[in-house]
Amino acid sequence: MKACIDIGGTKVAVSLNSGHDLDLIARRSEPTAKTGTNDALALQVMRMVDQACAEAGVAAAAVQRAGVSSCGPFVMRDGLLEVAAPNICGGMAGPSRGLPNEWRTALLEQPLRQRFTEVRVENDCVAALEAERRWGALKGIDHCAYVTWSTGIGMGLCVDGRVLRGKNGNAGHAGHMFVSDDDTALCGCGNLGDVEALIAGNAIARRFGLDAANLMLQAEAGEPRSLALVESLCRVMGRALYNLVVALDLQRISLGGSVFWHHRDFLLPRLEAEIRGKLGALTDGCDLAPAGLGDRVGDYAALSLIG
Repeated sequence: MKACIDIGGTKVAVSLNSGHDLDLIARRSEPTAKTGTNDALALQVMRMVDQACAEAGVAAAAVQRAGVSSCGPFVMRDGLLEVAAPNICGGMAGPSRGLPNEWRTALLEQPLRQRFTEVRVENDCVAALEAERRWGALKGIDHCAYVTWSTGIGMGLCVDGRVLRGKNGNAGHAGHMFVSDDDTALCGCGNLGDVEALIAGNAIARRFGLDAANLMLQAEAGEPRSLALVESLCRVMGRALYNLVVALDLQRISLGGSVFWHHRDFLLPRLEAEIRGKLGALTDGCDLAPAGLGDRVGDYAALSLIG
């Protein structure tokens, strides 16, 4: 029995897998811990795993393998990963960001290694990329990316069949690149006007006073202001996707995350329009596709790390 752990800026999800294909049991989800000491996240994860074991009738001690798909970036300390996620750690951008802690990092790998015999931690988009390449929309594709448009903006990258990770496992944090002159929004990392600050799910509510779901619904209904705002969001995301395509010479980008997934039919053609017709020598032959694993990509991302 293996623990599958998905850590996001909004929620933590835990489930168990017995080794039978994609069968996940005893799944539970709760808001991400952001108060107390900076080991609160790791303690939450371990408590949720024990609760899942109790529900499944499995002895907690029997679950010794854990795949952890976590939002990042990561900081390496003494060879172990800690989470320095802008949507979790309030010490990065300071009190004006509104997070209820002063953490610079959240402990993760070190406490988990005291609980589990085997732990593999990866950035959530790298893990989702592996899952999509194994079971989803990126099967058989050697030059590809997975991109999430959710609480934050993240990307997992693969070129020549090799997943890119970087010195601390942070390759793909292109949500913190700049593609606009708009510097009116504060990102949790401290940047003003990066992609995540402008269009991430939590940024939409802060900037426009309307949560992402309602903004999208109003835009789909044709409300002029909402439609104009969504077009501007797609312009920012589309430019980010274009930059990935031309920098890495990709064949396909798989898209997921709550903001995108629940409005994919409305958003996808608008994102495609930001790529099509621009430098065809590099953009022709690359397509955008909804995640093949749908809204379960986070669960299967964790499984892919130990499955």
